Amino acid sequence: MRRGIAATALVASLALAATACGGSDSGDEAGGPVTITWWDTSNATNEAPTYQALVKEFEAANKDIKVNYVNVPFDQAQNKFDTAAGSKGAPDVLRSEVGWTPAFAKKGFFAPLDGTEALAEQDKFQPSLIEQAKYEGKTYGVPFTTDTLALVYNKALFKKAGVEAPKTWDDLKKAAATIKDKTDVDGYWGSTQAYYAQSFLYGEGTDTVDADAKKITVTSPEAKKAYGTWQGLFKGKGLHKADTTADAYAHIQEAFVSGKVASIVQGPWEITNFYKGSAFKDKNNLGIATVPAGSTGKAGAPTGGHNLSVYAGSDKAHQEASLKFVKFMTSAKAQETIALKNSTLPTREDAYTAQVKADPGIAGYQSVLSSAQPRPALPEYSSLWGPLDDELIEIAGGKESLDKGLGDAETAIAKLVPDFTK
Repeated sequence: MRRGIAATALVASLALAATACGGSDSGDEAGGPVTITWWDTSNATNEAPTYQALVKEFEAANKDIKVNYVNVPFDQAQNKFDTAAGSKGAPDVLRSEVGWTPAFAKKGFFAPLDGTEALAEQDKFQPSLIEQAKYEGKTYGVPFTTDTLALVYNKALFKKAGVEAPKTWDDLKKAAATIKDKTDVDGYWGSTQAYYAQSFLYGEGTDTVDADAKKITVTSPEAKKAYGTWQGLFKGKGLHKADTTADAYAHIQEAFVSGKVASIVQGPWEITNFYKGSAFKDKNNLGIATVPAGSTGKAGAPTGGHNLSVYAGSDKAHQEASLKFVKFMTSAKAQETIALKNSTLPTREDAYTAQVKADPGIAGYQSVLSSAQPRPALPEYSSLWGPLDDELIEIAGGKESLDKGLGDAETAIAKLVPDFTK
């Protein structure tokens, strides 16, 4: 899951309007190279330049293929691709968020990649990431970047307060109060977004739904306990009150990187921005720990990231060129380059070279990946956070009770998965 995409909607719409997409409509000249279109959904400022450089490297090594690179804002890409694929005008390759992959596979928009050139080195990738790219037993994406959430903290402030990285949410409450007493800085600032609240569910051994049992569990006793813990971290000594504004994400991030709050929960997509902050001019001041555990003793966060997927509507020539491109972009060499330039996490173990692991941010997040939990292969799963985003912000702001908010979320979720029981 990504936030803060820098490209503007206007620039994106102009780029998309000028882009010829998959199949025979890709602007190929007779006898010339095949031109494939790639929609990249990464941050246009921090990440895209690295991908553009790799595209040029690929083209130099494959004179018979040209890549039409288009950066599409992440928060618009899912709907744009859905519309384009439905009218047979989608790009040949999409940087697909892991939650989109089964949804688009279910609609028949992605080509299965099992046995193709793109997955020739499948055994090099983390098995859980391959599983997350599957739908009904077939693989529809090659893991491109991965991420999870962690408790990131300011080591200097924690040391000054004499506290260590908390193991549980109760420990975090105590640490936040001590940090406030010793440094006059808030110890923790939580997010109202459902994705960030997911770890509280895992800490109670539950989830929004039980995909295997086809049951909605967002109002179960375990879920209510999880969200009660989440709600309790917005009030108390050293705990920053909930920000319910549209700019909450930016406010929390800025407070952390400037040393005005000692810890937050965040993903590795912000590593480069951490280092730009005054609090982390010394990169080694960035502490990274597994998100605190709940009452069950379990700790974990959702596995995020992106796959590279191939459009099923492209013709044979464009699919073959796309498979070659996907293989190149997910190779160990390309993955190492991306990690070094963008501070993102590789999806294959052989890309975690000594040079890559020398980045304390990458090394820190790699250490918490083992506790990350893959999402169920439920096409609608990513959509379930939408109703929760609407309700959690009302709950955090004191406008709704926890019971009413979760009840309303359950009603909305039931419409997304009508075959699930409550």
